[in-house]
Amino acid sequence: MTPNSTPRTIAVYGSRRQEQYLSKIADLLRLLQDNGFQIVIHPNLYNYLLDKIDIPESCLSAMEIPSEAEAALSIGGDGTFLRTAQWVGNRQIPILGINTGHLGFLSMCDIEDPKSIVDDITDRNLTIEQRSMLRLEAPYIPDDFWPYALNEVAILKQDTASMITVQTKVDNSFLTDYLADGLLVSTPTGSTGYNMSVGGPILRPTIDNWVLSPVAPHSLTMRPMVINSDAIIQACTVSRAKTYRISLDGRSYSLPCGSTITIRKAEFPMLVMRRNNDNFAATLRNKLLWGAR
Repeated sequence: MTPNSTPRTIAVYGSRRQEQYLSKIADLLRLLQDNGFQIVIHPNLYNYLLDKIDIPESCLSAMEIPSEAEAALSIGGDGTFLRTAQWVGNRQIPILGINTGHLGFLSMCDIEDPKSIVDDITDRNLTIEQRSMLRLEAPYIPDDFWPYALNEVAILKQDTASMITVQTKVDNSFLTDYLADGLLVSTPTGSTGYNMSVGGPILRPTIDNWVLSPVAPHSLTMRPMVINSDAIIQACTVSRAKTYRISLDGRSYSLPCGSTITIRKAEFPMLVMRRNNDNFAATLRNKLLWGAR
């Protein structure tokens, strides 16, 4: 980098439960600085690290992710990755997951080797994938609620033993009434999460499809269904209870029963980075023990 060149900018978001990884995070930040990066850290992580490590001088704290950032590093597990996606929003900044959580299915890098992570970023030895997102349209959305999901939109019963009935249309044509504890609309990225745990299929993360998967359905004939990602899904939920819950990647709020929501493809994708030698099948085998005997 020449003295007059513009420094490259990296944004960093992370979990605040990092006690056993503090030295590795310090190494990561120092190596980024040594390679000429300007580092912008979300305040939650910055304040957590402030009295625990020596934060390099090139690190700044900012609530707003800078538009010039060439990548957002997500340090944590899959939940942290989803919160990083919300921080990035529609800015089209690719996210690189660095796992310090349990499974870390969305996180392709290991914090134990910070030098290789920085080398890959510096040398641009990374592939960027476009991941389709879901957008929720519903009445009574709280002002501070981000109506997008990278994994799934879940329609769930509200604190009651009674089932809900989700009257579902696809492209304005009646599909069925799901009598169940809930209904998931999952993206390919989310197909290995909640969707898989309720018996839904695994999809390659870059294809253009959604999965409709009932949660504990009352009928054995209610099976998961794969539909095109350009389909528009409308769902009216009725129940003995007064309300039901809507959850987007684990962020939830209540809606009155009888209200109708619409779920469609978001107008922007989320950009996800992976190492050039990583592939989806290897991730399934290594992290989900897929096909193990």
